[in-house]
Amino acid sequence: MAYTSPFSSPYAASSATPSGVPLAYLQSSVATASPSKLLVMLYERLVLDCRRAVAAQQAGDHPVAHNNLLHAQDIVVELQSSLRPGVWEGSEALNSIYSHLMVQLMQANVKRDATITLQCLDIVVGLADAWREAAAEAARPTDTARSA
Repeated sequence: MAYTSPFSSPYAASSATPSGVPLAYLQSSVATASPSKLLVMLYERLVLDCRRAVAAQQAGDHPVAHNNLLHAQDIVVELQSSLRPGVWEGSEALNSIYSHLMVQLMQANVKRDATITLQCLDIVVGLADAWREAAAEAARPTDTARSA
């Protein structure tokens, strides 16, 4: 099943996701999340998609791998489109990483190559860890807030 965006759900007709999480709860979590939390959520889903794709490729389940790789590409497109070059000096380098990921995810899908998907997973896990750490740091109270 193709997704229209990382925020769309293939489970819209159901009241729960495959993991058993009620859809309303999941939608509420996304709707009320801070921008940094949304970014972390996107990266966590990107990691999950890559892990699922690797497992499916290794099992020879190419339709499942294909769907997960397409969803991973959708997330990378969303992340790439959210970059604001004039605001953050690291955006150009991150844009290059996203472009590389897109090419590699497409190649992994076309070639049905778990090795390429694993390489993507390594990159994505590193990025997810970095953004998770940055979000946690941003959520910590500042020294001025603690002294007030």
